[in-house]
Amino acid sequence: MTEKDENLKKAVRENYGRVAEQASPCCSSSCCTTAKPAAIARKIGYTEAEVQAVPTGSNLGLGCGNPIALASLSEGETVLDLGSGAGFDCFLASNIVGPSGSVIGVDMTSEMIARAKDNALKGEYKNVEFRLGEIESLPVEDNTIDIIISNCVINLVPNKGKAFKEAFRVLKPGGRLMVSDIVLQKKLPDFVLESIVAYVGCIAGASTKTGYLDAIRSAGFLDVTVMDESVFPLDCMTNDPTGQAILLSLKGSAEEIKKLEGAISSIKVRGIKPIRG
Repeated sequence: MTEKDENLKKAVRENYGRVAEQASPCCSSSCCTTAKPAAIARKIGYTEAEVQAVPTGSNLGLGCGNPIALASLSEGETVLDLGSGAGFDCFLASNIVGPSGSVIGVDMTSEMIARAKDNALKGEYKNVEFRLGEIESLPVEDNTIDIIISNCVINLVPNKGKAFKEAFRVLKPGGRLMVSDIVLQKKLPDFVLESIVAYVGCIAGASTKTGYLDAIRSAGFLDVTVMDESVFPLDCMTNDPTGQAILLSLKGSAEEIKKLEGAISSIKVRGIKPIRG
């Protein structure tokens, strides 16, 4: 891993450690926003019932979609959440797979893991566990997972190809991948790409849509399909104080900032691990 990748990973870990401790959302479909987590969750596709069904403090307003909505989970399945945060999607998955199923959340931030475990205790979730680890090197055994979900996390990983290969490794033959994430429709201006602040805000770390889908296919997944896609609006960065602070830190001119229009999309992608190699 390059020094740049290490520095970016350190920045992500430190940023989300602060989010976990302060219960303050950063990366979401509204990008960096001061909106309440419940309102963000509704905006990106969660129902009111889902918002109310999890322990208080597990929804931090992080994410860019609802992977649970398209995951088609069944009772008894084993689910792995990549970048599980405070446990929001894990707890929703737990309610569907039931006592005969299990859910594993993996996160690289110790503060998030601690918070998620506290939430699991509060909600008395017996079939959910959280493990500290990186997506590029999952603390999960081969061929043990029925479905992998992830929500606006893989875009933060420097080596996305390795992340998808790890996902492929731990899935059972015939297992599914269902991720919500941020992708680029066109190259971002250099002033964004060079900003660690933008990276932690889920913008500069994103890859092109084509590159993202190619990385999934290259890992071995079949039937790679974009199930849903929506434009990530520019005003998500300009209509709130935190977004304005990010734009100021980027030091981009009005003309440069305008180049972001239409450059970013939120997608939900499905892939299948073949039953035979």
